[in-house]
Amino acid sequence: MTTQITLPEGAPEEVITHALVREIDLGAFGCTGSLALITLDNGLDHNRPNTFGPSSLAELNAAITDAISRKPAAIAITGKPFIFAAGADLSALSFIENRDQSVAIGKLGHDVFRRLDECGIPTFAFINGLALGGGLEVGLHCNYRTLSSTAFTGQPEVFLGLVPGWGGATILPKLIGPERAVEVIILNALNNNTMMKAKDALNLGVVDEVFDPADFIERSISFVASILNGSRTIERKDYSNDPAWESALATGKAAALKKYGGAVIASPMKALELIAAAKSNSRGAGFDAEDQALADLTMSDSLRASLYAFNLIQKKRKKVEGAPKPALARKVTKVGVVGAGLMASQLALLLLRNLKCPVVMTDIDQERADKGVAWVKNELNKAVEKKRMHPEAAARLALLISGSADQNTFAGCDFIIEAIFEELSLKQELFKKLETIVSAECVLATNTSSLSVEKMSEGLKNPERVVGFHFFNPVAVMPLLEVARTSTTDDATTATAISVGKELKKTMIICKDAPGFVVNRLLTRFMGEITDAVDEGTPTDVADSAMSSIGFPMSPFQLLDLVGPGVGLHVSKTLHANLGDRYRISPTMQAMVDKGIRTFYIKAADGSVSVNPAALELITPGDSPSTAEHVRLRALTALAVEARMMLDEGVVSSPAEIDLCMLMGAGWPMHLGGILPYLDREGISDSVCGKRFHPAGVASLL
Repeated sequence: MTTQITLPEGAPEEVITHALVREIDLGAFGCTGSLALITLDNGLDHNRPNTFGPSSLAELNAAITDAISRKPAAIAITGKPFIFAAGADLSALSFIENRDQSVAIGKLGHDVFRRLDECGIPTFAFINGLALGGGLEVGLHCNYRTLSSTAFTGQPEVFLGLVPGWGGATILPKLIGPERAVEVIILNALNNNTMMKAKDALNLGVVDEVFDPADFIERSISFVASILNGSRTIERKDYSNDPAWESALATGKAAALKKYGGAVIASPMKALELIAAAKSNSRGAGFDAEDQALADLTMSDSLRASLYAFNLIQKKRKKVEGAPKPALARKVTKVGVVGAGLMASQLALLLLRNLKCPVVMTDIDQERADKGVAWVKNELNKAVEKKRMHPEAAARLALLISGSADQNTFAGCDFIIEAIFEELSLKQELFKKLETIVSAECVLATNTSSLSVEKMSEGLKNPERVVGFHFFNPVAVMPLLEVARTSTTDDATTATAISVGKELKKTMIICKDAPGFVVNRLLTRFMGEITDAVDEGTPTDVADSAMSSIGFPMSPFQLLDLVGPGVGLHVSKTLHANLGDRYRISPTMQAMVDKGIRTFYIKAADGSVSVNPAALELITPGDSPSTAEHVRLRALTALAVEARMMLDEGVVSSPAEIDLCMLMGAGWPMHLGGILPYLDREGISDSVCGKRFHPAGVASLL
């Protein structure tokens, strides 16, 4: 029996996942006896997956007892349609007040799940849909596993600041070996929480069979019968003497350090310790170690911050704050893209693949337009080669993309986005011409990174249909989309823009049309403090490493290389002109652009990276160098000042939107929980602004 746990005071009420038992006669499947099948079902639709909180674990425990009492030939566990289980109910974790509570929750999960391995009856997991974290772990405790061919599975805990704490860190290394366990637990999690497709899980040895969903349960039961009657055997390898343990652990550690810019972050390192211990630990000892590691992480600010960030992202993906009613959105059946350079071509590809409607590109001559169209078609072909798209689907999409030097081809478009050179007068001229071609209801969107959308709409007959639609590079990868409303942008235009953004699977915020919007305004202010420090005489390595201790994936100058000095300088000048001297123009950045130097770092043929000597020569250092700590504090202080001003100006409506933008558009580390919770915890919000951005701390937002 297991002990029931009372949720901490203030924690949200648990949505209970019930565990229902029924018996299936195995006679029709060529085997004697019965199968006791436990079905997990929280009684809600597939939008709310099964999860395990204390009450849900108690129900599963009772179901296992019930199943055992029936003396079946085998026990199996499956989920409701399309969903197996999405793991632990994390909603109460941030409310845990002491370490003992955390240890008890970890132990409860172990005590229930391990009964599936220790009951003396063959056990099977029929993983019929999504299985993440504790959802996969309950399956790992079973003796055998089948998986639906359409299901995704994985161990996302390290991504969230946790470890696989209900058996995964102990069982997986023993089941599939250290190299594959590091891949699943560490590498996949650090790679933006990559999940395993069914074929991946099968090839890695995580599951034993994959069946199509149409007859998944029937074929899984047949698999049970084949194991019981001896017609099928599954060989398990002993990995305790595998020579790859050290190299696998070294690979995981290197990946974690690279992900966080050299900073040592607790969750991947704890997970690696558990994987290492699994080589010699018994299962019981491994589970005890998982309980302790989970408790250590649960009581940390880092976990609470990660959960805030994760929940914020999930919430904002579903609902855009301040969005007009969806019914106001107009139907988009034809899209125009002005420009055929790399950014415009990326936009055209994204629109084509997701809207699946005609997309027409234009440029100043037919050759450039054709080049953009050719790039899009080539990317479709690459997707086919990588088996990410069916050839027939690619062929259909290729018929929908066209290019022209004549902007009259935009007639009939419902939505046009421009991605031409960042010059206000050119964009104003473009919109005035487009207005003579398209209907009064066609949305005119701009991908500008810093120019005034309001000024672009000046002099138009229908300025209400102009909106900022700012993507981040690379367009297909970066999840954030900033939708900027001017003082005249109407609800129908905004609703249409939001509708298109949702089709593109972007996470969106609606912001005021203000210089730099959100991300570029904050990043430019931040970068300005770093470049100022260098110009004042701080050694470049000192300035560039000032933020490394908190786990950024790349340093400020690496980020500058990614964006490009030209783009960075242009944004700096725009913000300087609009927001004043706190946005200073770096002489070093200006010199890099003037001399055509594109990167601060250069990569050698052997993969090593060093400072570009041509860039170093352009620095004329002052005589006021700073320490790394001083650079860190001045950069964070600048961010706090700017964020407070943005909120006071109404650029966005809430601190959470600033956090979302920096998480999704600037790569602000998840384990910091967003920029503003971090500034709160560091005391910078109080010292600089006189108050916190999140008054009651992160936990209150979960």
